[in-house]
Amino acid sequence: MATMESLIGLVNRIQRACTVLGDHGGEGSLWEALPSVAVVGGQSSGKSSVLESVVGRDFLPRGSGIVTRRPLVLQLHKIEGQSEYAEFLHAPKKRFADFAAVRQEIADETDRITGKSKQISNVPIHLSIYSPNVVNLTLIDLPGLTKVAVEGQPESIVEDIEMMVRSYVEKPNCIILAISPANQDIATSDAIKLAREVDPSGERTFGVLTKLDLMDKGTNALDVLEGRAYRLLHPWVGIVNRSQADINKNVNMMYARQKEREYFESSPEYGHLAHKMGAEFLAKLLSQHLEKVIRQRIPSIIALINKTIDELNAELDRIGRPIGVDGGAQLYTILEMCRAFDRVFKEHLDGGRPGGDRIYGVFDHQLPAALKKLPFDRHLSQNNVRKVISEADGYQPHLIAPEQGYRRLIDGSLGYFKGPAEASVDAVHFILKELVRKSIAATEELKRFPTLQSDIAAAANEALERFRDESRKTVLRLVEMESSYLTVEYFRKINAESEKNPNATGTNALTPNADRYTDNHLRRIGTNVLAYINLVCDTMRNTIPKAVVHCQVREAKRSLLNHFYVQIGRREVQKEQLGKMLDEDPSLMAKRESLAKRLELYKAARDEIDSVAWK
Repeated sequence: MATMESLIGLVNRIQRACTVLGDHGGEGSLWEALPSVAVVGGQSSGKSSVLESVVGRDFLPRGSGIVTRRPLVLQLHKIEGQSEYAEFLHAPKKRFADFAAVRQEIADETDRITGKSKQISNVPIHLSIYSPNVVNLTLIDLPGLTKVAVEGQPESIVEDIEMMVRSYVEKPNCIILAISPANQDIATSDAIKLAREVDPSGERTFGVLTKLDLMDKGTNALDVLEGRAYRLLHPWVGIVNRSQADINKNVNMMYARQKEREYFESSPEYGHLAHKMGAEFLAKLLSQHLEKVIRQRIPSIIALINKTIDELNAELDRIGRPIGVDGGAQLYTILEMCRAFDRVFKEHLDGGRPGGDRIYGVFDHQLPAALKKLPFDRHLSQNNVRKVISEADGYQPHLIAPEQGYRRLIDGSLGYFKGPAEASVDAVHFILKELVRKSIAATEELKRFPTLQSDIAAAANEALERFRDESRKTVLRLVEMESSYLTVEYFRKINAESEKNPNATGTNALTPNADRYTDNHLRRIGTNVLAYINLVCDTMRNTIPKAVVHCQVREAKRSLLNHFYVQIGRREVQKEQLGKMLDEDPSLMAKRESLAKRLELYKAARDEIDSVAWK
């Protein structure tokens, strides 16, 4: 079996490491799972003297009223040798060998949070003491319970202190050290009353009776110490505090311990209990109990550690592991990030994520609406038809049918299709750019690399610009192709219908020259041209989306980052340039470092507990 010192010492080191990493105090943390001892008592109950007796050093501030105004988390570490020193979490690089300086630092650090007032704060002070004269132990000194507020204190101070103390002693892993003065009725003890409420079974409560030497002459505390006045599951321990005269004379704590032993051994009332009285016995008793509690809870502690390790690994995977420093590893990482972005981008287009449907909206709503608004009625009005026909005829009027006039009217009408065609290209381009932005934001792997995000966004948008230029050229070509070669069959059909029914309105394309400027003739020309334009409009409604998807959407899916891949794959791209792309957000780097340290702590804790606990 492992020795008591090694197991408790290990837990102490783990608690210390948790404190340094800030992994303490939260529900479900390793700190919460490890047992500690909370020192509870009323004001002037002798709490400070008990703690100093256990430590063997005079190091706590003293005075009247509330002296302990912040919780003091005191971790005792047993070391070999004769040197003793203390360290504060808020001053990690400073060692205190002078314990008078420790007392002053506690007072100064208390004032730093609470000011010079008599206010309290639940922000703890963390102090570690390394000494060959202590047992491995974690003690939490809490503000003394009080019944009334004194001058300079808020009216809520009584409830505030009790709530703070309760927040510690209610935890199932907290061992309660209930301090009560022997010269007061135990039935009125604030510490025992609170302990009974939060620990009715008494499994976590140790009773300490102080100031035995100050009891009235002819009285003693045997009824309490022997469990008749108030029985606890664990034995009561009596303590003899240093006298005020000893404190004023700075009597050595080791000498005070010796005097305490002599008092119990020579006392006619307590002599038979001397072997289980005093600060030294109390420290050993708490260590033994802690060892027992720790051993009982090892399975649950290991389970918590394993659960936390899994959570930390998952979080590190989510934000990304550290990147190798060689160029190959950096290039591989960049390519992996690009592939991750590309997957998200394609999911947006293909329907796995929202956004791609907006492209269909351009073709199904925006383009048809734009085509309907084209000003063909104005362009093919009688006045404009007359003007165009006349200008096309020049000084020689047309002989049979105004073919040049027809061509000019058709050509002018087809030119209007360029607007909706280019608008469709631009609308899809805007959607694709927006999807690039959303995809970068949604790619978890990229969040740690703001520079690479910018580089990918720039490369993707540059590619989209090229795709838009090609798409614009293509849709304009579609319009120009319609102008370049008219569908002859349509007009032959009109001519054939005219020959079959020469009196049919709107079909007589070939009209005698004398009738070339009549309203009916102009109206028939406008009607014939509009019918042909509507035919072309139906074609444009179908072919523009095909061209846009082919040139923009399809290419974005196939080769959005191809140019970027070529650029970063060139030999002249130096390792430094790749490294700059992988510059991370400093806050994310700090978070990863913190997670890695916590992970290392939990793994080491698991291995050490396994190796020590079951030897």
